Amino acid sequence: MNKNLLPFLCLFFCLITSISGNLELVGKLSKEEILKHFPDWQEEASSYFPKLEMVEKLNSIDYNIKIECFLGTWCSDSKEHVSSYFKIMEMADNLLISSTYIGIPRDKESRKPFIQGKNIEKVPTFIVYINGQERGRIIETPQKSVEEDLIDIINR
Repeated sequence: MNKNLLPFLCLFFCLITSISGNLELVGKLSKEEILKHFPDWQEEASSYFPKLEMVEKLNSIDYNIKIECFLGTWCSDSKEHVSSYFKIMEMADNLLISSTYIGIPRDKESRKPFIQGKNIEKVPTFIVYINGQERGRIIETPQKSVEEDLIDIINR
C-alpha cells in the first residue's frame, strides 16, 4: 500500500466512525488525543495503582526502549490496560522509554494498513523493542500486570 495514502485512510476511518456515532480513533495517536476523546480512560488511569518497585525499575533503565501499543478505542481491554500503561509511564517518567500508540479499527478487514507486518491478532498488543529488536509482547491481557510483564520482557 502506498504510505502516502495512510493519513487519508486514517482521516476517512475517523470521519466514518464519527458520523456513525461510534468514534474510533485509528492510525498513529497521541496519549493526549486518546484522553481528549475518551476521558473515561483518564479516570481508569487515575484509579490504577501500579507496583512501585516495578515503576522504580522502569525509572532506572539507562538505555533506549521503544514500545509500540496497538489498541482499539472501542475495546474494553485496551481501555483497562492502555490506561494502566499511561499511569505507569507517567510515574516512571523515563525519557529513554518512548511510546507509540496505533489505533486500529474494530472491523478486522479494515485493519491491514495499520498492522501490516506486525502480526497483531488482539488488542491491546504492546511490542517492546530494545536496540531495534523485538524483545517481547503483552497481548490483550497481561500475565501478571502491565508493569510486571514489561519488566519481565525487558529483563529477558
